[in-house]
Amino acid sequence: MATSLMLGACSGKNTAGTAESDGKNLIGRTEVEVTDGRMTPEALWAFGRIAGVSASPDGKRLVYTVGYYSVPEDKSNREVFVMNADGSENRQITRTAVSESNAVWIKGGSKIAFLSSESGSSQVWEMNPDGSGRRQLSDYAGNIEGFAFSPDEKKLLFIAQVKTVPSTRDKYPDLDKTTGVIVTDLMYKHWDEWVTTAPHPFVADFDGEKVANPVDILEGEPYESPMKPFGGIEQLAWNTTSDKVAYTCRKKTGKDYALSTNSDIYEYDLNTKETRNLSEGIMGYDTNPQYSPDGKSIAWQSMERDGYESDQNRLMVMDLATGRRTFVSKDFDSNVDGFCWSADSKTIYFTGVWHATSQIYAADVAACTVRKLTEGQHDYAGVALLGDGLLALRHSMSAADEIFAVSPSSGEATQLSFENKHIYDKLEMGRVEERWMKTTDGKQMLVWVIYPPHFDASKKYPTLLYCEGGPQSPVSQFWSYRWNFQIMAAHDYIVVAPNRRGLPGFGMEWNEAVSGDYGGQCMKDYFTAIDEMAKEPFVDKDRLGCVGASFGGFSVYWLAGHHDGRFKAFIAHDGIFNMEMQYLETEEMWFANWDMGGAYWDKANATAQRTFANSPHRFVDKWDTPILCIHGERDYRILANQGMAAFNAAVLRGIPAELLIYPDENHWVLKPQNGVLWQRTFFEWLDKWVKR
Repeated sequence: MATSLMLGACSGKNTAGTAESDGKNLIGRTEVEVTDGRMTPEALWAFGRIAGVSASPDGKRLVYTVGYYSVPEDKSNREVFVMNADGSENRQITRTAVSESNAVWIKGGSKIAFLSSESGSSQVWEMNPDGSGRRQLSDYAGNIEGFAFSPDEKKLLFIAQVKTVPSTRDKYPDLDKTTGVIVTDLMYKHWDEWVTTAPHPFVADFDGEKVANPVDILEGEPYESPMKPFGGIEQLAWNTTSDKVAYTCRKKTGKDYALSTNSDIYEYDLNTKETRNLSEGIMGYDTNPQYSPDGKSIAWQSMERDGYESDQNRLMVMDLATGRRTFVSKDFDSNVDGFCWSADSKTIYFTGVWHATSQIYAADVAACTVRKLTEGQHDYAGVALLGDGLLALRHSMSAADEIFAVSPSSGEATQLSFENKHIYDKLEMGRVEERWMKTTDGKQMLVWVIYPPHFDASKKYPTLLYCEGGPQSPVSQFWSYRWNFQIMAAHDYIVVAPNRRGLPGFGMEWNEAVSGDYGGQCMKDYFTAIDEMAKEPFVDKDRLGCVGASFGGFSVYWLAGHHDGRFKAFIAHDGIFNMEMQYLETEEMWFANWDMGGAYWDKANATAQRTFANSPHRFVDKWDTPILCIHGERDYRILANQGMAAFNAAVLRGIPAELLIYPDENHWVLKPQNGVLWQRTFFEWLDKWVKR
């Protein structure tokens, strides 16, 4: 059976020809002009982004997709590529005006199935491995968002949205043009949408020619499976005999959903139509099930505590005959991120962050021991089987995702794809250095330092403190198309990126130290990082800036009231300014309750009162430094009024300030021209107030 590395739109040389763009319909690889080897916003948006790598059943070929972006046309496209498993004969096999995605091998490797909206809605298609013979397989009434064929290929499991909330127009048919929304419970908005539908898993028949007779596994139920906003086909799984489906679901709605992270792994029997809860009694997130190849066990990622979305993500294995559940990754004091079974069902390979890099590990299922396979200054972004070896995507602060083959015995990695070599050949990347610093409470903290290209230690450089979001997201060797350290370094800034308190990869005690203590040790860690670097002769301590997004944006707003003249300018993107308003404005209340400690009106709750006493808006009287606030109005996690309020406060206090507001962006910046505008505004502000 084919194995897949199913990731979202990831960053990511092919030796094949490039799609020929007609300027309107086709978007392919873009050639960019680079001066003095320096990264530019236009070069960053020219990168092809690899995703969804799948190995053929015989392990000899790979299929994957690459996303391309056009800044002039302000849109993107995704195309399909095929290459041999040794990286040779890499060919682009689609060149269309619509995006192809979710490409996988079917019919013994003689065909490739994929999603395309060529017919007007997103449906499952197939084609030959050379791109010929395109043929539509499904004709579902809505859009198919992800799919997986059963092992015997007689069934298709797919995801589609189902209406779960009646609209105002349903209630009042005569008001067919009204835009008003009547809200009666919580979770009426989520990340960037007004919640009116839920994704459901469907199972349909497949006779090799057509998909027919789809059945909604959750018919009549208002729940999500997979779970929004990030869940996809990885949250569903076929068993080996093609008669059962495991799916991830949090069977809650409204206020109950808003207050709980307790999702479970359910198993649906296609023959009996019965469902059983495999993870019953585990109170946190249970996600991403995978059956073992021998059919005897099922594994999934599991969190222990309800309401804590950043709890340790454990690798759980259940014996299907006895129901016995085992915490297999207990030797690994960090999170299991992506995983796959070995062919003999004795080992599970997984990726996880430790000391600010994400590597591949092997867990012995019987012994519950963990062995590290890979090393190096990079992150692996998932793992799958490739014949007798492993298949993975890998990136770093200096390179976007590429496809690698990895030896399970030696950990040796061989690069297979070179999607962006034509850009790297024109660029000089800044050196990335690992430093360990002693914090104010005597602990050791890992800090990444990124130097400008052509760095000269005899000169003095302006320097930026980078504040991470999450708040519990690792500052590992990540590659970003917005918070890209190499483009900051290319503008002649040294970047200081600390793994401050509250980040995974340094043990659970370190990871949990931020919850309920936003203004505490994590902020002292920021000061440690920038103060230690400011002692270096090549750092200009009179030209320091501070930047960050989300919790990093909160950090910027908080540091603006406590920095004692350290910084010359601040930039906050999608940051929390007023904690009391954030508590009531955000949608996922479990996050607010856990991280803030509870409601601000609970005067007897010392943790909550400490949190709200440290709200950045309470220290605006101490603001004295120019600040740029950036926010998207479709950000329903941290509403745009937070950025507007911070900007207004700065202006009223006579502090130089600027607001970049996006009416059509969410918690991220996803459109090409908006992304370029973000970069230009970012560096114009820093050059004006820090470099001068």
